[in-house]
Amino acid sequence: MQVPALSYFPAINATLNGTAAVLLLTAKRFIGRGHIEAHKRTMIAAFTTSVVFLTCYLYYHAHAGVLHFAGQGWRRPVYFTLLASHTLLAVVIVPLILLSLSRGLKRQDARHVRIAPLTYWLWLYVSVTGVLIYYLLYHLWRG
Repeated sequence: MQVPALSYFPAINATLNGTAAVLLLTAKRFIGRGHIEAHKRTMIAAFTTSVVFLTCYLYYHAHAGVLHFAGQGWRRPVYFTLLASHTLLAVVIVPLILLSLSRGLKRQDARHVRIAPLTYWLWLYVSVTGVLIYYLLYHLWRG
């Protein structure tokens, strides 16, 4: 049973993940057009959004526990495959984000460009699948 005040956190977390995804897409567009300062500001916003997400996510799960997936049949392997890839990449992406951000802010452009594309795609995947997992768990496949 969830504490009522905590019941808003899953939707907040999904919104933060979705916001991070939009910011990442926007930042990619900026850098593609050569707008370095706009890219920088947008990436800092994406990073900040993701840090707020992680803080809310950890707080929520420390206080509310885990909601078990209620879907049955073919839904279970689909959901858990998605969850496993999301979780694994969410762990992998943290050092990549920190490294990419550090190199970008220090204007180590050659080193930043080597890691930024991988970081971008993994971070975008984690952000988008976070929203999808929320939708599947709390709305579509509630049981």
